[in-house]
Amino acid sequence: EAGPAAQGLRGYLAFGGGLLPEPVLGSRSADLLSGLGPAPLRDGDVLPLGRAPASSRGADAVPWPAAPAELVLPLSLGPRHTWFTDDALRTLTTAVYRVSPHSNRIGLRTEGPALERARAGELPSEGMVLGAVQVPPDGRPVVFLNDHPTTGGYPVVGVVDEAALAGAAQAVPGTRVRFVPGGGRPDERRSGVR
Repeated sequence: EAGPAAQGLRGYLAFGGGLLPEPVLGSRSADLLSGLGPAPLRDGDVLPLGRAPASSRGADAVPWPAAPAELVLPLSLGPRHTWFTDDALRTLTTAVYRVSPHSNRIGLRTEGPALERARAGELPSEGMVLGAVQVPPDGRPVVFLNDHPTTGGYPVVGVVDEAALAGAAQAVPGTRVRFVPGGGRPDERRSGVR
C-alpha cells in the first residue's frame, strides 16, 4: 500500500556522498536570519553530489516522528515571566494555541490569546536559547527553534524542553499547541530542583 513519503512539515533526504554546493563561510547550509548560504531550492535546480564511499551499504531508514495532531510543549517559566500578569501566565498554560502559517525554522509562531504584560517598556537585547518562548508586542508566544537568533529584546516567558522541539519543528500550520507546566531536565524534575 502506497502512502505519503513523509508526514509533517519537513522531510529529510540523505545522499551517500553528501551534497556539495559551494560553501559560504565554510558551511553548505543556509542561514535564514542572515540570508547566507545556498539559495532555497527551486524547480529545475541541479545539486552537485559527492562520491559515495566504496564501503557504503544501504543505510537503514530511520523514521522521523509524524507530525502531532496536538503539540504539547512542557514549559519552565522564566527568566522574564514576571513581566506578565498572573492571568496571562494562567492563559499561557491553559489556552489552546494554533501553529501559525508564519512559522519557520527560526521559530514556531502561535495564533491564539495574547499574553498581557504586567510591565511596560522593552529589554535591552539579551541571549536567547533553543526553546525560548519569546513574546513580541502582539502578545502571541513564539518558540525558538534551531535557526533562532542568538539575542533578542522581547521578554522570554519560559523555555520549552529541548526533547519537545522536534515535534514543534514538524508541526504544520493549524496544529493545536498547548504549553504545560513541567519543563526542565528529567533529573531536575525528579529532584525538584529548578
